[in-house]
Amino acid sequence: MKIAILIYDGITALDAVGPYDLLNRVPGTDIRFVAKEKRSVRTGNGALGLVADYALSDVDTADVLLVPGGSKGLAEAIHDPAYQDWIRDIDKTTQWTTSVCSGALFLGAAGLLEGRRATTHWRAAHGLAKYGATYVGERYVHDGKFVTAAGVSAGIDMALYLVEQIEGREIAQAVQLSAEYVPQPPFPPVSAAAASGHLKEMVTKLAV
Repeated sequence: MKIAILIYDGITALDAVGPYDLLNRVPGTDIRFVAKEKRSVRTGNGALGLVADYALSDVDTADVLLVPGGSKGLAEAIHDPAYQDWIRDIDKTTQWTTSVCSGALFLGAAGLLEGRRATTHWRAAHGLAKYGATYVGERYVHDGKFVTAAGVSAGIDMALYLVEQIEGREIAQAVQLSAEYVPQPPFPPVSAAAASGHLKEMVTKLAV
């Protein structure tokens, strides 16, 4: 199974690395980190670098395309014709085209989500409408061959769902056990719909 993960300056690291770690546990996967050129890219605050061993021109087919979200640099990147053309071309070859968080906006800008149900981080939800997609406030959304995940950590759930679709439930459960993925956050989960305005303001201030 050939998996292409797009990375770029401003990326949110867990959007890419979370799904990567789980998908990498499936035997026979060939995972390639792809950027505009072969080089390292930096996260939104510049503190962490990820290395792309492949340029866009090196990868012209994939079974799975995964597009992570990001912060600084995202708006510029999603409108870059080089990314849009590459995403459209790769999508023609995929069995699954996926995104995490605001990575859904890449798919939208490439014209792939028009008329589809999709999700993204709640702060980017309004952006989906510009591309003709219907925002669904769920952890992940499956529409056709497209699977989109909500914010950041939702990419882990989406990856496990994807493993189940490709390899079956038993393998997906084994991957989950291998990663000891048993979420026990110190605070009760709160959805964007239920969160207070003050808490949402704090999230905006923390965003990088």
